[in-house]
Amino acid sequence: MRAFSYERASSPAQAVAAAAREPGARFIAGGTNLLDLMKLEIETPGHLIDVNGLGFDKIESTSDGGLRIGALVRNTDLAADLRVRRDYGLLSRALLAGASAQLRNKATTAGNLLQRTRCPYFYDTNQACNKRQPGSGCSAIGGVSRQHAVVGASDACIATHPSDMAVAMRALDASVETMRPNGSRRTIPIADFHKLPGATPHVETALESGELITAVTLPKPVGGQQIYRKVRDRASYAFALVSVAAIVQRDGTGRVALGGVAHKPWRVEAAEAEMPRGARAVAAQLLAGASPTSHNEFKLMLAERTLGAVLAQAKA
Repeated sequence: MRAFSYERASSPAQAVAAAAREPGARFIAGGTNLLDLMKLEIETPGHLIDVNGLGFDKIESTSDGGLRIGALVRNTDLAADLRVRRDYGLLSRALLAGASAQLRNKATTAGNLLQRTRCPYFYDTNQACNKRQPGSGCSAIGGVSRQHAVVGASDACIATHPSDMAVAMRALDASVETMRPNGSRRTIPIADFHKLPGATPHVETALESGELITAVTLPKPVGGQQIYRKVRDRASYAFALVSVAAIVQRDGTGRVALGGVAHKPWRVEAAEAEMPRGARAVAAQLLAGASPTSHNEFKLMLAERTLGAVLAQAKA
């Protein structure tokens, strides 16, 4: 790990000002991903800004009947909150499907959204990776790609996004609240928050340099059967090969988002009109234009069958 300086921010304004003052600085809260990347010298910030003291650790009801989740709310606390379990069961189930209990005790809402890919070529600094070193190439293309993207990929990157929580947030139409270095605030729809790789896979989110996540808001509950199903190589502490986050209403309509198949949580709203017709019709639109490799072509059928199991569970 390379040497770095450290400070504890006492206010959001101080945190973003420090980020503007120190180019390449990083905010740190739980550190469950950032510290690993620093040890491997994939992330090499010269300055860390501790934001744990900013008070963003509350879950509050909003005036329109939704919830405002502070950026520092730990994953364990969010999954256990009675309002989340009652009205946003999809989110609670997705959180409990992720990582381990120890990591969920440390990991934060904002940090979960900002997880970087678990692509092994990204983690191996001896391999070419456009996400880690823009312009160097992508060793995953032509390499072992069983875990990689089947939709939304590009000639520059076929990595997947690892978060379970983000997939549920996408199905729930969450929004991300931020503060910019100049002190202004903005709200980013979750649909626009994560980026597809294109020619710039190192640009993973819509955040500007030094922009701080302050909260995530959920709209008024939509009800319905809310199911999160994660298919993985082992029963715990493993990332999804395919995951399905679904909200199914009594008439068979609803929403669905996929994890483990793309560079971002994958939702195609037009496909949701096909939900009453069944999983095959939905999957045909969700996965239209897919470009799998010989190693991960199985994900197409796996996604369809997992969605079918979810829809059958909802009907039951």
